[in-house]
Amino acid sequence: MKEWWVQVGLLLVPLLAIYLHIPPPKLSPALLSWRSSGRYFTYKDQNIFYRDSTGAVGSSDIIILLHGFPTSSYDWCKIWEGLTQRFHRVIALDFVGFGFSDKPRPHRYSIFEQASIVERLVRHLGLRRQRINLLSHDYGDTVAQELLHRYFLSHMITRLLLSDSEFCFFSGLEQFLGHTRSLRRQSTGICGRRFIFSILQYINQRKKHRERWVGALMSTSVPLHLIYGPLDPVNPHPEFLQLYKKVLPTSTVSVLDDHISHYPQLEDPTGFLNAYLNFINSF
Repeated sequence: MKEWWVQVGLLLVPLLAIYLHIPPPKLSPALLSWRSSGRYFTYKDQNIFYRDSTGAVGSSDIIILLHGFPTSSYDWCKIWEGLTQRFHRVIALDFVGFGFSDKPRPHRYSIFEQASIVERLVRHLGLRRQRINLLSHDYGDTVAQELLHRYFLSHMITRLLLSDSEFCFFSGLEQFLGHTRSLRRQSTGICGRRFIFSILQYINQRKKHRERWVGALMSTSVPLHLIYGPLDPVNPHPEFLQLYKKVLPTSTVSVLDDHISHYPQLEDPTGFLNAYLNFINSF
């Protein structure tokens, strides 16, 4: 009799094959509208999707939004209009491998590449000499940290907000994947399944380059702020918040209502936007 694990493996192979060939869901009208209002630029033969809205009259402030895993720029849809009432330019992109951007394969996805894509977008839009606010979430937090580390852009960043930052608190992979599976039902549905494990290499990159990226936050003179949802299963309360304050004692923090979890900009857009604007308007 074959070992039980061999039998289980033989059973899982066809199931996995079926899963990988399930077509992605059709885009909702909201996502179709989001895509139609965006544009593309090229980074190393890859088409990168972005949105760029002109907003408040009389303001010269620019904000770039960096989304998390496993979703896209659509994560910011509920606060987009509110941001355009405060900022002159509101810009968001889909990182390569996410959303409406290309998903090359095989491909070595990395935080370094994603940061370079943001830099290219800045040049593409002619903003290289402008001062920029960064608003990041999840995966985008680490991209923002790499941008802080680079001299090229660090002098341009005027304020940085981290939403549910994961820069110094690493969840076990099993817990993280379980959380990701639950999010897929509420995500945009446009993060390719076949690329998900390749993109997940960023978890190992965080561990490998922790000193570089945490060090960037610890040494920067850029004002930092954290918006935190206490029910976040990826960054559990109160351990994460205690660690954050210990590592970055000069950063300010906004803690939202107890029922807010890992996606505060979607779960509580009003509370999130108010917290962010209070931080911005304090300067």
